[in-house]
Amino acid sequence: MKNPPATEAPADAEARRSFEPVICYPTGSLPPYDPSVFAVARAGMELIETVTVQPRDAETFHVPQGHFLRVVCPGGSQVGDLNLWNADDLDERFYTGKTRALYGTHLSTGDKLLSNMPYLRPLATITHDTLDWYGWDEFGGSVHDVIGTRCDPYTNRLLTGGDYDQCCHSNLIRALADETGMNLAEAEPYVHDVLNVFMCSGFTLDTKQYFIKASPVRAGDYLELFAEIDLLGGLSACPGGDCSETHSSDVAVCSPLTVEIYQPPAGSLGDWGPPARSAYGGGHGA
Repeated sequence: MKNPPATEAPADAEARRSFEPVICYPTGSLPPYDPSVFAVARAGMELIETVTVQPRDAETFHVPQGHFLRVVCPGGSQVGDLNLWNADDLDERFYTGKTRALYGTHLSTGDKLLSNMPYLRPLATITHDTLDWYGWDEFGGSVHDVIGTRCDPYTNRLLTGGDYDQCCHSNLIRALADETGMNLAEAEPYVHDVLNVFMCSGFTLDTKQYFIKASPVRAGDYLELFAEIDLLGGLSACPGGDCSETHSSDVAVCSPLTVEIYQPPAGSLGDWGPPARSAYGGGHGA
């Protein structure tokens, strides 16, 4: 809480605070991540496409199910905002809220990126993360978050009174519109909360506000994901650069990102198959 409380604490305040926390969504019933499932595929996979995302802009890309994608930092330190959709149905898209509730505020190897309801299934699995060494720092920060929604022109307008069109939200809208033939207004509702790739972030220890700090990403680092279904992706090279100084502006030093698509050898995934959408019957108690 940022403001002093206006209500006097009750006599049993400490007792109320002392209850032990309970994990809301225990994941023990889910199949554990098994890197051996992907080992042969990763060892023999072949690069089939590279997409370059210019600073303060976004690009779309297709990833067939059973293929791998890497978000790569090819040069200067740079963070990216990632959207994922079902390539055959844009209504199914990455759901950061439920992903966060199951896997935590920051993602790394073995975590799955889930889709929205009523589908609620894995869109992708993280299979390698060259920044997994970072862990948690003294400020409570870590890398690859699903807590920041994406920089957007509406919040920028609210806070500064000005318009800025290179925010990640707008970048992703333009890229999706170019990909699909939709106009900007039609594309905007499909752009959603992101995986902040390479971003180092957390909540301040005092006011619990969202913070960003200089990313530890360096040239050659990458985050690798396995496509569980046919995916359409969108990646914005954030106008915050490495987020060490400012956010959503032309002031920060920004660099390109690349997306690499890899095809595994035939038969290297064994009996793997794409996940089915949620089997919930849809009665909703009616």
